[in-house]
Amino acid sequence: MAFGEQPAYLRVASDLREQIVNGALPPHTRLPSQARIREQYGVSDTVALEARKVLMAEGLVEGRSGSGTYVRERPVPRRIARSGYRPPSGSSPFRQEQAETGARGTWESRSEQEEAGPEVAARLGITPGDRVMRTHYVFREGGEPMMLSTSWEPLAVTGRTPVMLPEEGPLGGCGVVERMAAIDIVVDNVLEEVGARPGLAEELLALGGVPGHVVMVLERTYYASGRAVETADVVVPADRYRIAYHLSVR
Repeated sequence: MAFGEQPAYLRVASDLREQIVNGALPPHTRLPSQARIREQYGVSDTVALEARKVLMAEGLVEGRSGSGTYVRERPVPRRIARSGYRPPSGSSPFRQEQAETGARGTWESRSEQEEAGPEVAARLGITPGDRVMRTHYVFREGGEPMMLSTSWEPLAVTGRTPVMLPEEGPLGGCGVVERMAAIDIVVDNVLEEVGARPGLAEELLALGGVPGHVVMVLERTYYASGRAVETADVVVPADRYRIAYHLSVR
């Protein structure tokens, strides 16, 4: 193979991908069989199989037991708005973000105490083993799972206060900024880092994704006078959503 030339399985995958994108192979159409790919492109069974694996890993096709491999419906990505701080309103940040797009969202959550692992401890500026409140969320839009989130709050900050449980009490579900204000902690800074990686099996199961799908991961940490008071991992399916930021220039 000449320097810079693509391996045969990538060339085959690229041609099939182009047919999917331009509509020559529309959604729900059966992908050419391994034998047909072998004959059409003059490649081996191994190359044909690897090309199909590439398309499956990219989420363009899906296997159906006993039936074959079919082109998947390609969703039109929707926005998840990120707008920084909002004035207290008694409404959760998720509901406010949904309101911006006219959507109606719901969520379910589960909180439990645990010891902070090394990564979470480093993000919160505490010692590994310190107690934290971990809350896991599943967010839905129109009944469809759209986003997962796991947050951690140091019990040294919230323990034995009315806001120790993020989703319970008079300020349950109101968001970190408003909850912290209720215990005289003023959140004045937030750091968000966005990356991407293959989704974990349990994440894709919860989100209705396909093994190998890519997810966006937003690592968010709220600070009050330089002290981290909450950190969270937000997981979003990259093929169905985009994260849109509205930033003030004032």
